[in-house]
Amino acid sequence: MNLMDKAIAYVSPQAGIKRAFARKTVESLNSGYSHYGASDSKKSVVSWDSESLSSDEDINENIESLRERSRDLYYGAPIATSAIKTVRTNVVGSGLKCKPKINYKYLGMSEEQAREWEDKTEFEFKLWAESVHCDAQRQNNLYELQQLAFMSWLMNGETLAVLPMIKRIQLPYDLRVMLIESDRLVTPPGMLKDNVSAGIETGSYGEIIAYHIANKHPKGKNSFDVKYKRIEKYGKKSGRINILHLMESERIGQTRGIPFLAPIIIPLKQLARYTEAEIDAAVVSSFFTVFIENKTVQESGAFGQSDGVYTNDDDDTEEDDEPVNLKLGPASVIELEEGQSVKEANPSRANNGFDSFVDAVCTQMGAALEIPKDVLLKTFNRSYSASRAAMLEAWKMYKMRRNWLANDFCQPIYAEFLFEAIAKGRITAPGFLTDMAIRKAYCGAEWSGPAQGQIDPLKEVVAAEKRVNNGFSTRTQETLELTGGDFKTNVAAAKMENQLMIEAGLKEGDSAK
Repeated sequence: MNLMDKAIAYVSPQAGIKRAFARKTVESLNSGYSHYGASDSKKSVVSWDSESLSSDEDINENIESLRERSRDLYYGAPIATSAIKTVRTNVVGSGLKCKPKINYKYLGMSEEQAREWEDKTEFEFKLWAESVHCDAQRQNNLYELQQLAFMSWLMNGETLAVLPMIKRIQLPYDLRVMLIESDRLVTPPGMLKDNVSAGIETGSYGEIIAYHIANKHPKGKNSFDVKYKRIEKYGKKSGRINILHLMESERIGQTRGIPFLAPIIIPLKQLARYTEAEIDAAVVSSFFTVFIENKTVQESGAFGQSDGVYTNDDDDTEEDDEPVNLKLGPASVIELEEGQSVKEANPSRANNGFDSFVDAVCTQMGAALEIPKDVLLKTFNRSYSASRAAMLEAWKMYKMRRNWLANDFCQPIYAEFLFEAIAKGRITAPGFLTDMAIRKAYCGAEWSGPAQGQIDPLKEVVAAEKRVNNGFSTRTQETLELTGGDFKTNVAAAKMENQLMIEAGLKEGDSAK
């Protein structure tokens, strides 16, 4: 106790005990992180507003602004456009292709029977997927829908897709994919329910029960006639999925997604403004500008407006009060009035620090997006090792996103396709409709996209050959990673090509050796 505490305790022992207890409580609180990250007394954190609420409150109440700003940056900020398109091109490319890979051992099939079933199913799936009729709007095939869905997720943070059954003439399958922009996922006006937030209805365990979808964009021209539909996530009787919600969860309990660019929206906007200002300054500084000095007051017009010198309109008696825009032309010789002289103005603006500043900012933003600066700016001007390291680091993110897209978007659509194909008898799969384990065995598939690409193809091929020879990899895996092709297809094609060359006399056969 200090002197004051002792004095108070002498007069009122009870008050002294309270003061001592309060002091000990404060001392116990001011420990650990309270001196560092949780401190509220340090000058560096006094103005730091770090309040955080639940995931729904932090995200759902701000999702509209994040979405609109993200789209605006994509439209007009080159770095934002590069980030989104770079990820789209490397993750999806021309589309993730499906290669059925069933668990034939569990199904009691031979390897030959399995290959035959997979080839048949692959053909049927291509029949549906490679046609624009798989799209409810008849605009894109499935691979183009993958690109659109993924681009929408990058810009908006989420993409919705319903899988209606729509009959069309002379088409074997009725399954359709209908993409829905996330702006249409909203809570209907006047709906007051504790379990509905930002258009998503949840159950007692926090599971998503249903989605409330507007039939048109809520801010569109005809938004006065918007109607809302409640779509349950799973069918009550069949248990099959009715709607796909493509989003990436960052917090427990999160129900709405946030745009890919959300963590760097402010620095992206500032960098875009800075770049635009530098471009404007460079354009202005490229002009050769002169100003006219009047040493005496002239009654005649300003430079370029004297009578009879620059115009042939001698008969024009009307006075023009509009200000005249004066411009210098190439190799022009202009007569000056008496008392006028020319003064040059050369607003030089060579900002030597522009490149280094942009590089530094892009390095930080790229780190937040898991895109190295070399890849983000497409500037591979460093060593082979550094450039390859940048590509490999980015490729880790691409592969993760690709697996996520395949699991959350492509695979559920493929499973629904199989359900219809088997129900209609176009594909034979005993037990698929009744046994979940058998269904899982039949639904196995690999989804392959664009290959990684190489900086030095010769080194990559040598490394791949060594991995295969030492059993670290297979020819199938290396073919997929190096070229994005299929080893079995390549071997069959090579066999045919070799036979053609032998028949043409361009190559000796094995019997001739």
